[in-house]
Amino acid sequence: MFTSYEEAAAKLLEVLPAHQMEDEDWILMALSLTAVPIVNFISNNANLSFDIMFSEPIFAPNNPECIIGVVSETEEITMQTALIDSFGIKLDYVYGEAKRKYEENILKKIYKYRKGSALAELKDRNVLLLDIGCESGMRALVSMKTAISRKAKSASFAAPIIAQNTAAILESEVDGLFYLSRIANFVNTDFYYKTKEEELNSDEILKILESNKHYISFQKSQGDE
Repeated sequence: MFTSYEEAAAKLLEVLPAHQMEDEDWILMALSLTAVPIVNFISNNANLSFDIMFSEPIFAPNNPECIIGVVSETEEITMQTALIDSFGIKLDYVYGEAKRKYEENILKKIYKYRKGSALAELKDRNVLLLDIGCESGMRALVSMKTAISRKAKSASFAAPIIAQNTAAILESEVDGLFYLSRIANFVNTDFYYKTKEEELNSDEILKILESNKHYISFQKSQGDE
C-alpha cells in the first residue's frame, strides 16, 4: 500500500485538520520509533512540535508472540483481560513484567532518544498520537491513558492504516480518529509497507530527531547546555 513512511505521512496529512492543529498549537506524539519519520514529516509541514511517547508490550509466559498487555513510560498499563483470564495468567506476573519492561527497555530508550528528558508537558494541550499502523489498539489506548493522566485537553489518534474492529473500539475512546484505510482482514502493519520496520535503524532515527527543530526533547537538552 505504501512505498515508504514518508509517502504514508503525506497522505495522512491530507485527512488531518492541519490548519486547526496549527492554529491551536497541537502537540504530536510518536508512539513508536518507527513512527518517527511520519511524525517528522507532519511536524515540518504543519509547523508543530513533537515528542516520542514510549511503551513496551508484555507477552504471555512461554509465548513471546502473544501480547497480553502494554506498559507506558508513565507506567500506565492496558491489558487483554480476556486472554489473561483464558490463559490463567496471574496479575502479579503482568505487573512484574510491566515493571521489568519499564526498567530494562523504556528507560534506556528515554536516555538514548530523549537524552533523559522527561516527556513533554501535555497539560491543557491538544495531543495527536501517531503510529504507522494500528492492529490491536493497545499501544494507542495506553498512550491515551498517559495523555489523560498528564491532563491533556484532548487526545486524538492517527495512523495510515487501522484494523476495522480496532477503529470501532478507538472511536469511543479518543477525541478524534484519523486514518487512510480501515481494513477488515488486517494482516500486520509491516504487510502494508514496502519499507519494513527493521530497515529503520537507531542511527537513522537519531539523525531525523537531531535535524528537526520541532523535536521538543532535543530542544530542551540544547537549552540546558
